[in-house]
Amino acid sequence: MKLVFLTAIGVGGATVAGALIGFAFKQISHKFSDIVLAFAAGVMLAAAILGLILPSLEYGGELGIVVTIAGIFVGAVCLNLIDRLVPHLHHLAGEDAEAHAGSANLDKVLLFVTAIAIHNLPEGIAAGVSFGSDNQTEAILIAGGIALQNIPEGMVIIGPMLAAGIRPKRTLVIAIATGLVEVFGTLLGYVAVSAASAILPFALAFAGGTMLYVISDEMIPETHSHGAQSGATYALLVGFCIMLLSDVLLT
Repeated sequence: MKLVFLTAIGVGGATVAGALIGFAFKQISHKFSDIVLAFAAGVMLAAAILGLILPSLEYGGELGIVVTIAGIFVGAVCLNLIDRLVPHLHHLAGEDAEAHAGSANLDKVLLFVTAIAIHNLPEGIAAGVSFGSDNQTEAILIAGGIALQNIPEGMVIIGPMLAAGIRPKRTLVIAIATGLVEVFGTLLGYVAVSAASAILPFALAFAGGTMLYVISDEMIPETHSHGAQSGATYALLVGFCIMLLSDVLLT
């Protein structure tokens, strides 16, 4: 449990680390951000397949393929529904949108940050669920992949919030809050599969499905929208291969 708790802190803390980098370098180029995010996408892709989906098949028994496919789609659909239900919440930042000339921009920024916070929950659950497979090395690799993805996320939310008129201290608090969501998700995922090991195959596939959805729906389109498509593609492949190599050497 101690290792799970430390992992949860590390996964959530990666967002805060990224936010601090964002404060230090407010004008991060799209190309640099896209390359880092694409690398993280490759790491997460390998983690989803090797650490979640394949173990789901292994633990699922005779109906493993059915349970795994069902879990993948349920995880993806859940995130898709979350995307549709993300509210317009100015009060998340404690700011009066009408006090800013760019209130529409503030609204978009807060929606973006809210979406990241909400998506951090299933990502955290994925990290926690992975510890239920009793392969701690694999679980740590998965958590590392998610944490790596959280660093550029933390980096990219700072500039837009500051530009939208949110005060620096409040911006940092919001960034920390998004990281805490992931800490909670990690602990929740671990407790859930520990309390009911029978759900482990489905939970692993569910977590894998959420990660695949995030990669396909958000990370890849984002990394291919600013002219760095070629570099982003190779960065994804490098991230995937590093995780593949780590999986072979460490497990």
